[in-house]
Amino acid sequence: MKALFISYNQAMTERIAAMLDEQGIRGYTLFPLTHGRGSFTGEPHMASHTWPAMNSTVIAMVEDEKVAPALEALRTIDKDTQLQGLRAFVWDVTDKM
Repeated sequence: MKALFISYNQAMTERIAAMLDEQGIRGYTLFPLTHGRGSFTGEPHMASHTWPAMNSTVIAMVEDEKVAPALEALRTIDKDTQLQGLRAFVWDVTDKM
């Protein structure tokens, strides 16, 4: 099992939720307002007067075989919306309850 962490411009929430549904990823936790700044490009998303954009973040526990298709779907979304900002990371999950 893997943890799939996705951070993205809040304006893309419906598209990310649709991708999760399409990939059969049902369970997740949504953090509706997160702040951040891209590593190399893009403007900060700080929900402030100076940097008004906002991020949302999703974390989902995903079966190993669903990770690659989900990342490919996210790459497609990112390609279509490069200026919005989207990053995804995967971690091993070693235990669950």
